[in-house]
Amino acid sequence: MAKESRGIQSIEVGGELLQALVRNGEPMMLRDLAREAGMAPAKAHPYLVSFSRIGLIEQDPSTGRYEFGALALELGIVTLRRLSAVRIATPAITALAAQIDHAVSLSIWGTHGPTVVRLEEPSHPVHIAMRVGSTMSLLETATGRIFAAFLSPATIKAALEEDLDRLSIGYDPKRETKGPAIDKILADVRSRGLARAVAEPLRGVNAFSAPVFDHTGSVVLSVTAMGAVGTFDVNWNSAIAKALLDCTHAISRRLGHGVKDQAAR
Repeated sequence: MAKESRGIQSIEVGGELLQALVRNGEPMMLRDLAREAGMAPAKAHPYLVSFSRIGLIEQDPSTGRYEFGALALELGIVTLRRLSAVRIATPAITALAAQIDHAVSLSIWGTHGPTVVRLEEPSHPVHIAMRVGSTMSLLETATGRIFAAFLSPATIKAALEEDLDRLSIGYDPKRETKGPAIDKILADVRSRGLARAVAEPLRGVNAFSAPVFDHTGSVVLSVTAMGAVGTFDVNWNSAIAKALLDCTHAISRRLGHGVKDQAAR
């Protein structure tokens, strides 16, 4: 076994205070923070003084409560910026494909609309007219509807007016791009957090798509599970739909989505 590296115990002890503050999610009094960290207030206080000096912690002078300071905020922002959504999502969709034994694709919003950047195949052969680099129609495919539903209306309006996805899979030059029917489809996607395609536009292929959000609440990815009609259950409450949502929610959390809401509670 490799020899464990020597650390600095006082830093590890002080880290218990930081972890306690994270778990609590809101400013804390010294006595409460110390109790949560499993130490006496007299022991905790010097650590908090040092953390305050470097900006990890700050104390509200009016309430006496401690909370994270400017340096902690900067560290969080840098970490979030360095996270690659595709890098984080890739192992997750690999695991999802193995779990449901259906193909799973990962798409981003590219220069020509929804663009496939990863494709995981199931254990059995399946013919799907899609590859890495394929673009997917905004309104006709489950993948595209995720972006159409969750990107800003101005972005989608401009994309549709310019026929940004005119070379995409499933594109219909005669399609309607606005009106009550389109509004209802996209509202349903937002309500369910899922988009569905049943045997079209890819003939003989069913699909579910779900969004991945980053720490700002913006949609950054669309994850799509797909399989042959007859083997792919398109029930909204199916095991496939649940597994897909579990996957995308986990990726979103990894990208910081919902962190502010949790802290507010």
